[in-house]
Amino acid sequence: MRIVILGGAGFLGKKLASELLYRGQIAWKGGKPQVIDKLILFDKIPATGMPMDPRLEIVQGDIGHAKTLESLMEPSPQLIFHLAAIVSGEAEKNFDLGMQVNLQASLNLLELCRQMASTPLLVFASSCAVYGGALTETVDDHSAPSPQSSYGTQKAMVDLLINDYSRRGFIDGRALRLPTIAIRPGAPNAATSSFVSSIIREPLQGKNAICPVAPDTKVWILSPQKVTKNFIHAAELKASDFGESRILNLPGITTTVEEMISCLGELAGKETIDYIQWKPDKFIQSIVLTWPPQFKTDRALDLGFSSDDSVSQIIQSHIEEMS
Repeated sequence: MRIVILGGAGFLGKKLASELLYRGQIAWKGGKPQVIDKLILFDKIPATGMPMDPRLEIVQGDIGHAKTLESLMEPSPQLIFHLAAIVSGEAEKNFDLGMQVNLQASLNLLELCRQMASTPLLVFASSCAVYGGALTETVDDHSAPSPQSSYGTQKAMVDLLINDYSRRGFIDGRALRLPTIAIRPGAPNAATSSFVSSIIREPLQGKNAICPVAPDTKVWILSPQKVTKNFIHAAELKASDFGESRILNLPGITTTVEEMISCLGELAGKETIDYIQWKPDKFIQSIVLTWPPQFKTDRALDLGFSSDDSVSQIIQSHIEEMS
C-alpha cells in the first residue's frame, strides 16, 4: 500500500507516520490488513527526526503548486492523510495565503483524486473552528457550520467538497473536525489556539508563557495521541459506516484554562504556575471566543472514535513524552 501524508513535517504528521511505520499495516476501508510498502511525508519543510526506514520517503515542496502536487500523486496512492494547512491566526492575517493553501490546494487535490483510475481514501484534518456564535450552544452532529474566521470558513468549504466528491464516487473521504490539540510539542505557532499548549508546555520547561484569555475560558481539547489513533481508525472504517455524511466531529474534553493550570500545578508543582503571565489579546480573543466549547459527539463514539479520559491524563502523557 502507498500512503501519502500532506503536512507530514508537522508534529501530527510525524506522529502519524511513526505509528503507521510501527504497525506496518492497516486494515484499509474495513478490509483485511494491508502491508504498508511506501509512506511519503510531504511538506514545505523537511520532516526531521524521522527514523531511517526503506518504506519512508520525505518530499519537500509547496502544496500550493499544482504541478508539485500532481507529481506527488504519481503513482496513485491508495490512502491520503491531508493535514496541510495555514493555521487559524495566520489565515486570518493573510487571507490570500489561507485561500491558496486551505481551499485552492485542497480543491486541486480533490481534482487529482477524481482523475485517478481507482478511488483513493482521503482522511482530512478539519476543525471545530467551522462553528461559531453563541457559546452557550452545544454543538451536535446536526449543527450547521457558522464559522467566524477565514480559517474556519475554508475548512467548512473543504468539508462540503469532500462530502460531495464522496457522494459522486470520486473519492472515499472522511473529514474529521478536530478539537484544539493539546499538548502540542515544540515551539508556539501562529494558531490562535496555540496558548492552550503553551500554558502547559513552557512552564514544564521552566519558561514563561502568556495566556491571552480569561481563566474561565472554556476550550474543547484532544491529545495528539488520541488524534493519531482516530486518524487511523477513520481509514479503517468502511464507507458505509458513515452513511450520508462523511463529516464528523471528533470527541474531546470540555475544560477551562483555569482547570488546565490547576492540573499542571498538581502534577508538576505549584511553582510551574508562576511562569504563566496573563496578558489579554483582543485578536486571539476575537477568534477563540467564538468557538463553541460544548460538543455532543454520539455519532463518533458509536463509530469507535475515542477521547481522553481527563485533563490530568493529557498533561501526564505530555510529561512522560518529555522525559
